[in-house]
This record gives sequence, structure tokens and C-alpha cells, in this order.
Amino acid sequence: MKLTIREVAELAGVSVTTVSQILNNKGSRFSKETREKVLEIVEKHQYKPDFFASNIITRHSKTIGMIVPDVTDFFFSKIIEGVETYLNSLGYMILLCNSKHSEEEETKYVSELLHRSVDGIILATPNILPEDHVLHRHLQSSFPVVLIDRGINTRDQGQLLIEEYEGACQAMESLIAKGHRHIGMLKESQGYYKLTERVTAYRDTLEKHEIAITEAYIQSGELTLKGGYQAAKEVLKNKEVTAIFCGNDEMAIGAYQAVFEKGLRIPEDISIIGFDGLEISKYLTPTLTTVYQPAFDIGYFAAKFLVDAIHDEGEKMPNKIFEATFIERNSTKEIDNA
Repeated sequence: MKLTIREVAELAGVSVTTVSQILNNKGSRFSKETREKVLEIVEKHQYKPDFFASNIITRHSKTIGMIVPDVTDFFFSKIIEGVETYLNSLGYMILLCNSKHSEEEETKYVSELLHRSVDGIILATPNILPEDHVLHRHLQSSFPVVLIDRGINTRDQGQLLIEEYEGACQAMESLIAKGHRHIGMLKESQGYYKLTERVTAYRDTLEKHEIAITEAYIQSGELTLKGGYQAAKEVLKNKEVTAIFCGNDEMAIGAYQAVFEKGLRIPEDISIIGFDGLEISKYLTPTLTTVYQPAFDIGYFAAKFLVDAIHDEGEKMPNKIFEATFIERNSTKEIDNA
């Protein structure tokens, strides 16, 4: 039978308040003997606090709500891992919601989480929140909210930004330095998680080197294996294309299949670059040249900022910028452009 905090207190011969404060590391005023006695009983009976009951007293449920656009996406799964790693070490649990790229589902989940007395919310969203959005109002209040949104929602704190533009420019510069002039681009479909800085870097780098931008080289698809496969098939209809820069690693993996079906080889006939630096990218054949962004760290710091805000009400959240790192592997090749 599960032991209650009152029973722990009775066995230790102390008050419920004493047990609560010792378990919450606020028992410095108690003697060493008292603390050890309480902790010994807790360990012996494997007591775990009832967070829903303690929520009435402490006003904290030790539960965090998290909403992501796609739990099956490798990038977001790594962010979730970072969040869990930080929160679990502090005894927090996550209520994870999958919005499936639906703005309506996202809004519904926000309302549900607020009604379930979560201590804070982490929202990964591709959407600009309208002024009357329920969460937008909380961004202006003391309720802790962290957005993972590539900075599209204007605010002066709690921004987690990645140097995507700089990373994409490095990728494009690498291809041009290797002699490529006919470079395809796989970008996200309209309405999907917008990666505009990557496309902007593609265009800007071509213009910088006075290389004509051919719109037929730029194809859209979902940021998935299937989306990359279908978009790459369209790009490869342009026989002069010698390289493809992909919006993310999943699209790049899909592009591998399209290149294979075309009877071409990577990198001998087509060079491929991805973006994200997923673990799987170094196990492909050939290994994928990519731009690494620290998804785990983004999740970890999102959780840290949120917990700090929960415990330091009114304190301004910091902003953090993450570097994107170009990683050259075996999927790109220098060509003779004479």
C-alpha cells in the first residue's frame, strides 16, 4: 500500500511540514538526525510525493506541458530528449502533445494544459500567435512560457535562436568552392515549419557569386523522407544540376533515393547537403554533409529557462543563440567546371 506523507511523519515522529520541507531541500534548520531519520523512512518505504495533493499547498504540480508539431520528426524528438533530460533530473514530468502541424490542435492543447494546472508550457510552433491567443496573454504575465519558434513571435526574453542563415551560407559556399554552379534547393511546403533563412541564404549566396537563380531548381515538399524524395525527383528533371542543398536531413535522405532511382551516384554525379546534423546522417552511404544545429541543447535550455522562471517569478528570461556548424563528409565532391 502507498505510504502517505502523514504516515511518513508519524513513523519519523515529526510534523507533515517537517517531512515536506526536508523532501524539498528546505530542511536546513532541522538536525542531521531528523533529516536522516525522515530520509531513511522514505527510502525504506519507497515513498513518492503525491504532486496533485501537494499542488493544493505549494501551487506547483511538478508537471510541464510541451507541444510540438510532429513527435516523429527526428529534430523535434531530439528537442524532447533535451527537455526530458533536464526536467526528469528535477522530478518534473512532461505532458507531451503532438499538434500535427495543426494551428487549431495547437490552440486546443494550450487550453487543455492550462486547465490541467501545469507549472509552465514549452511550445514549439511554426505559427505567429495572434494578439488574442490565450498563450500570448500569458507571455505578458508571470505564467512561465517558452517558445521554440525561430524568433517569429516578437518578445524581448526567452528567445532560443539558431544561426541558421550563417550555417546555410557555409553549406552553399562549400558547394560553390567545389565548382558547382547548378545547385538545387529543397525547401518546405507552404504552411509547414518555415525555414526561410535557409532559402534566403541559398539565394543570397548565389547572388553574391553572380550565379543566376533558376526557379526550376527550387522545389518544395514536406520536411520528411517522402517530401525530400518527391522534391528531389522534380529538381533532377534539370539534367544540368550537379548539387542539391536540402532544407533538412530528412529531405536529404529522401533525395538519396531519388538520385539512386535516376541511375545517378552520390557524390560522383550529384552532391547532397542536408541541415540539422541528425545522428543518422553519419551512418548513410555515403555519409551526409550537413549543417549541425544542437537540437538537444535547445530543448535542454528551454526546460532550464522554464524551471528558472517557475522558481524565480518575475525574473526576466535570458535569450540564447546557438551556433550552426557545417560538417563536411562524403556526400559532396569537387567538380571540374571548365
